[in-house]
Amino acid sequence: MRRYDPEKHHRRSIRLKGYDYRGPGAYYATINAQNKACLFGEVVDGEMRLNDAGRMIFEEWDALPARFPTVQTNAFVVMPNHLHGIVVLGEGENEITPVRASLVGAQSRVPDRAITRVAPTDDDAPYDIDAPTLGDVVGAFKSLTTVAYVRGVKQNGWQPFARRLWQRNYYEHIVRDDDDLNRIRSYIADNPARWGEDSENPALQSDTYTDA
Repeated sequence: MRRYDPEKHHRRSIRLKGYDYRGPGAYYATINAQNKACLFGEVVDGEMRLNDAGRMIFEEWDALPARFPTVQTNAFVVMPNHLHGIVVLGEGENEITPVRASLVGAQSRVPDRAITRVAPTDDDAPYDIDAPTLGDVVGAFKSLTTVAYVRGVKQNGWQPFARRLWQRNYYEHIVRDDDDLNRIRSYIADNPARWGEDSENPALQSDTYTDA
């Protein structure tokens, strides 16, 4: 049976109706490489080992607060073919203490899929640096990393990608409270150790799909 393909079934945004994604709050985002291509490194003995491309991805995500004054990054992890990260929009009372994934406890489970949604990005669209939406942040990240990756292919022989580096859409989840935040942090921390059972692991796929 063919796997469900969010690229083909969610061309329109299914984000919360009326929700202001430019407003203050914490969001959990998952951004996948096109066709689940493993371009950013490998998991060895339960630990993620980034290659040069993966380190570039890590550094660009970590640098987002320098590009967007009202954006913070919290726990995040770069995997062989995707990135999980928490983004905090807004200032002041919305600040949460930044942590590295390696500092989070080991207990985890997948964030509630019922409120995890698929949203499109226009990677070439202009964005508001002073008051970005979550889509602005993700779109800028995808554009910046794509340019850097193409440079790496040309100058350093990185593995080429087909058509585009990232899938058009991304997964988003509004962080509801501290319990939700801590659960997501734990899931991010555990991701490398759980790679053997991760749905994004191409080795577990009985069939493939294309990002058409």
